[in-house]
Amino acid sequence: MEQIVIQVRDRKKARDLIQYLRSLDFIEKISSVNYPATVPSSKRQKQDFFAMAGSWAGRDVSLETIRKKAWPERM
Repeated sequence: MEQIVIQVRDRKKARDLIQYLRSLDFIEKISSVNYPATVPSSKRQKQDFFAMAGSWAGRDVSLETIRKKAWPERM
């Protein structure tokens, strides 16, 4: 007996394929596993790199002030 594993992106098309395979007389057993739908990285929305730009505006952020807050006993 041979076994074939097929990964299908579209859930509806996977159901259609299973229906078709069930109609064939030489197919002995069909099992399917539902995995959570993941969006391919090419279809993900592009995130705006500069969306957070300016979030530190007006704040006193420098290496020295960060170090003073992190290690007050060393300064």
